[in-house]
Amino acid sequence: MNGKNWIVTGSILAGIAVAMGALAAHGLESWLAQHFPVDAQKRIENWKTAANYQMYHAIGIVMVGIVGSCTNLNRLLNGSAGAMLAGIGLFSGMLYAWVLTDIGWLVMFVPLGGVSFILGWFGLAWGVAAGVTETGKSCP
Repeated sequence: MNGKNWIVTGSILAGIAVAMGALAAHGLESWLAQHFPVDAQKRIENWKTAANYQMYHAIGIVMVGIVGSCTNLNRLLNGSAGAMLAGIGLFSGMLYAWVLTDIGWLVMFVPLGGVSFILGWFGLAWGVAAGVTETGKSCP
């Protein structure tokens, strides 16, 4: 993808993160208390963690897009945004699904999302530190 597409993708994911946080603050807690009374508070905490991590990494994806907008993105930066996107799906997505369904095997994928997040941030750092895209132009 190009820088513009990563900015759009990250912005949409950030908006969804806000909506998920709002859901946690307005109504989800009472629904969870009815359906999962034993651990409703823990579930709401997991939901909020998922929304927070989604927001952080949506911002990271926007950052990749901004860096990529000054020149053509290189594979490392594209991989960085892709890893953050995968992390949102695996970490946040699986936590959201587990909170609502109690399907235990979903949480096995959460650590893979965390690893994807880490790789995404290291990829962004490496891509910016290198400061060069495939076109050979320097990017601040």
